[in-house]
This record gives sequence, structure tokens and C-alpha cells, in this order.
Amino acid sequence: MAPILDPDDSACRGIRLRDLRVTLAVMQTGSWSRAADALGITQSAVSHHVSDLERAVGQPLLERGQGGATLTRVGDQFLPLAAEALDLLDQSLREATSVGDPGSGEVRIGASGPYIAGGFLAAAIQRAQQYHPQLTVLVEEADTGALDFRGLRERRLDVVLGRMSALDACADIQAEVLFSEPILVATGAQSFWARLPAVTLRDLMSARWLLGPPDTAIRALVVEAFQAEGLEPPRAAVSTHNMELRMQLLARSDYVTSLPASLLRANGERWGLRALPITLQRPVPA
Repeated sequence: MAPILDPDDSACRGIRLRDLRVTLAVMQTGSWSRAADALGITQSAVSHHVSDLERAVGQPLLERGQGGATLTRVGDQFLPLAAEALDLLDQSLREATSVGDPGSGEVRIGASGPYIAGGFLAAAIQRAQQYHPQLTVLVEEADTGALDFRGLRERRLDVVLGRMSALDACADIQAEVLFSEPILVATGAQSFWARLPAVTLRDLMSARWLLGPPDTAIRALVVEAFQAEGLEPPRAAVSTHNMELRMQLLARSDYVTSLPASLLRANGERWGLRALPITLQRPVPA
């Protein structure tokens, strides 16, 4: 059996967690200056921590260049694995806290704006905190439609909830479908479109559409629906993921947009929305 304290173990070579965290910040941000800003320390302090880690490892890990920080061959092998080890250490500390106080702990969630607005996340948080009243939930918005998973890759988040174009869209991200739901066309309850006895996609070719950014899953669904009927896809009068802006515009004028059925079911009446009698071609996994 190997001794618990192995003199050849890297932990006995003077590697300090602070040095490792600062060096990983340089790797993740791509520069010493951005790492310093993110950590709230000076660039010279960042350089000092990186140098101390490189001295402990015995090899250079980062190089300075005109484009910022780049990994050396050793750094490319060492730092990603060190990040995983540090993440496991952080997780073990959180779990140790949870064991000591079962009702406490912390979970870090990223979620897209439409997913948050749909109400599922709020219901899940409420239920979790009923059983674990000391649980802390940290939530930040993530643009999953644009495959923005930086929070997961940088290990700032434990899980990300939202819609993506395909389960295998990112080779390093493990994705799972929670449910599928239809995407509806919606407008403000007082708009011109809500007062019509019947509406078709052909009618909506001239409408002012609020759409997500290009190359996102639900915007692609709108394009597919129009093309399936031999129609030219609509132009986006406003392109945004921001749900607050969408709601404000829908309340003020005759805009139309595409929204998940769950969002309309949870908030349609409260936000003054009306679903038009149009369901886009296929359900979208979430």
C-alpha cells in the first residue's frame, strides 16, 4: 500500500491552490489583464502566482503573445486536468458541507431566458427549497440556443437548462432531453393579429416579428414552417433573446413572436399574451 503522504506526489511539490486558481483564470480568460480584472488583483500579482505554479511544476505552462496567453505543450496537458481536479475538490467541499448540514448546500444553474420565463425553473427551485430550506441556488442567464456553455466549461455552473439545436451539437457537453413541447406563435392580446377571426402563416409574412438571433433552434423552426408552405421566411423586425424586451414590445404594438407553449400557459394571461392558431412544425426538446 502506498504511503498516504508520498514525497513524489505533486501535492508535496509546493503547488498552492491559489496559484492554480489564478493560472486557470489566465487560461480561461486568455490574458493576464482579463484574469486580473476578473479576480480583482493586479497583473503583477497574477504573474507572481503563475510563476510560482510553474516553479512548482517545473515547466512553463503559459506563454505571452500578441494575442494574449497561450498554453505551452505542458500547460495544454496539465492545466485542463488540474481544472478537473480543482472542480472535484470544490464539489467535495460542497458535499461535505451538505453532509454536515443536510438542508444546506449550493447549486449553480445556467438557464436561457425563455426557459426561465416558462416557469419550470422557478417551480423546481421552490420545491427543492421546501425540502432543503438552507439550499442556496445561484442562477445566471445562458444563451443555450447559441451553444454558449462557457459556464460549464469554466466550471462556474453545475448544470445548464435550455434548448439547443441538437444533443450532439457540442462534443464536450453531455446533454439530456427533459421534455419536448410545441412552439406557438403569439402576439399581444390587444394587437391587430389577436382580433382577426383567423390567421395563417401567409398572413404573417407582413407581420413585425420578434425572433431570436440567427442560427438558434426556435428561429430555425420559424424559417422551416414558412418554407414548408412555400413561403419566404419573415424578416426579424427585432432580433433578441431578451424576454423582458419581447414582452414590452408585444404589449405596445402589433408584433408577433414564437414562444414555448409552457411559457404561454404559465404567463400568457399575466403578461397579456394571446396564442394564435398556429403551431410550428415540430415539438422542440428542452
